[in-house]
Amino acid sequence: MKKVEAIIKPFKLDEVREALSTLGVSGLTVTEVKGFGRQKGHTELYRGAEYVVDFLPKVKVEVVVSDSMLDAALEAIVKAARTSKIGDGKIFVTSVEQVIRIRTGEAGEDAI
Repeated sequence: MKKVEAIIKPFKLDEVREALSTLGVSGLTVTEVKGFGRQKGHTELYRGAEYVVDFLPKVKVEVVVSDSMLDAALEAIVKAARTSKIGDGKIFVTSVEQVIRIRTGEAGEDAI
């Protein structure tokens, strides 16, 4: 099993969720986050004063998938989240040792 963490632009969340659900992904976690990479932030004007916004709003989508579904899930996220502009985000993949569904006690891939 693999845990996929995707940092994406907030307005792309619905497209990513729909792309994953068409693959049969049954659940995901979404967190509103702030950060920057090469995009570095930008300046804004507020009440006549200019200020720098260092951390930009992003969304982190976390999902655990079976090894056989990993490539399809990654492709779906990339396709749905891409705008071809700076700041599209990143995807991180890590191994998951164990998953247990608290309600039923199911473990492993049955608990995904």
